Amino acid sequence: MTTLTAYSTLAVMGAMPAIADAYRAETGTILQTEFAPTVALVERLQAGAAGDIGILTAGGIDGLIGQGIMAPGSRTDMALSFIGLAVKAGSAKPDIGSTDAFKATLLAAKSIAYSRIGASGIYFAALIERLGIAEAVNAKATIVATGFTAEHVASGSVELAVQQISELKVVSGIDVVGPLPADIQSTGMFSAGLLSTSANAHAARDFLRFITSPVIAPVLQAWGLEQPAR
Repeated sequence: MTTLTAYSTLAVMGAMPAIADAYRAETGTILQTEFAPTVALVERLQAGAAGDIGILTAGGIDGLIGQGIMAPGSRTDMALSFIGLAVKAGSAKPDIGSTDAFKATLLAAKSIAYSRIGASGIYFAALIERLGIAEAVNAKATIVATGFTAEHVASGSVELAVQQISELKVVSGIDVVGPLPADIQSTGMFSAGLLSTSANAHAARDFLRFITSPVIAPVLQAWGLEQPAR
């Protein structure tokens, strides 16, 4: 029985067990996945980590293809992701229906958590600069080095958490308020690629085909993701 090793961004962590189960049911191939933020995974792969598949931001995949770490032409777009806001389960949900309302909610909050190196955190740090509230937000922010920002909301140590909606939904004890307003939303494309040194290239390419199939769409939707149009 073939076993594939994948390195995956946290953005699709919630969906991956069901995807792996469906793939194993169809092919008999086992998928073992290690999860971390894209930046950390890129560093590991650049350092020579052995495996078969990488699931990263589209830009991360393209960069590794350019460096020869991933096979040319293997980028396969998997999921569209959206940044959102979470509160502790049962708490009142603040207004984030417009950019002005979102800005006011951030300023009124007692505490906020966002990630340091994840795609959502990098974007959010730039967004609050653009909105002119970076100093006020960062004065009360918990900037999470790795992992899920919503864990700090679930524990009660932070009032609001910002991250990819699919990452927020991994954490129990929180409610997702919703996505950022459309005019300040950052839609991320997460893609998979074949590692050039894969010892299971045929099976890995078959997995890349599998993640484009319609059976994956409802799994992604359950975790706040969307399957890209083909």
